[in-house]
Amino acid sequence: MTVEGKNSLKKNKTGHLKTKNYKFERVENFKYLGVILNEDNNNQTDLQERIKNVNKTYFMLQIFFKNKNISKKQQLRLNNTITDKTLTYASETWTLNKERYKAIEHFLKESV
Repeated sequence: MTVEGKNSLKKNKTGHLKTKNYKFERVENFKYLGVILNEDNNNQTDLQERIKNVNKTYFMLQIFFKNKNISKKQQLRLNNTITDKTLTYASETWTLNKERYKAIEHFLKESV
């Protein structure tokens, strides 16, 4: 297995990994198991994508949240089960700074 040096990868951004009969091209980011990974190990893109997906999910479920026949307890349960889980999936791998923490906190306040 051969890998081009890290410095040469940063300079020309065309490095690749070769192992036996396989050659893997270098990409800036990719999605793996629903998580966006990038070369800088920065999760800002993933967080923004999750917030966008939760907003889509939340607005698709508006019919349930506005239905008077469904109790507030059930509506809250639905919100916690679906939207919160969508937002926090794989959150244990995030590196949070103040900016990202505030973005999550702001979203949670707005969605309740």
